Amino acid sequence: MRVSLALMLLGGGLAQTSVAPALSVGGVAPDIPLVLTVLLGLRRGPEVGCVSGFAVGLLQDVAGGGFVGAQALTKALVGFAAGLMGEWLWVSNPLVQVPGLVLLTLAEGLGRYWLLQLLHFPAAFGDVMLYVVLPQALYNGFLGAAGAFGLSVIEARRSGSLWR
Repeated sequence: MRVSLALMLLGGGLAQTSVAPALSVGGVAPDIPLVLTVLLGLRRGPEVGCVSGFAVGLLQDVAGGGFVGAQALTKALVGFAAGLMGEWLWVSNPLVQVPGLVLLTLAEGLGRYWLLQLLHFPAAFGDVMLYVVLPQALYNGFLGAAGAFGLSVIEARRSGSLWR
């Protein structure tokens, strides 16, 4: 199971660099590794969410250049928070997964902004939230909804209860 988890995270990192730019709408691309981190955290707990968030965040930091560690830290915290939410909420329901993904994407964007502000990153809060974080959170929500729907169809086909 650990090998499949590692392959999935590596695939998410590769998808972020290859597929996400092609999926961008109006200059906003989804954060596929964050979607994977939240869904893994919700379904498998805080430890898996934290480790997977750190791993994909570090891959994004190294691949993207700039400050190494910002995305690793924020995605690890988001994965841990998703895992804690998964212990308290009924996470098999997509009506919990998708809003949780949107809220945790907003939290990750805020956390990354505040972390970069500590390093004197020159950006206005309103501009970053309005033009970067909020559109990406909504896009991640749509992507997460499609993913949750796909997972529920796959699970229903496995159990043999699809359209019965």
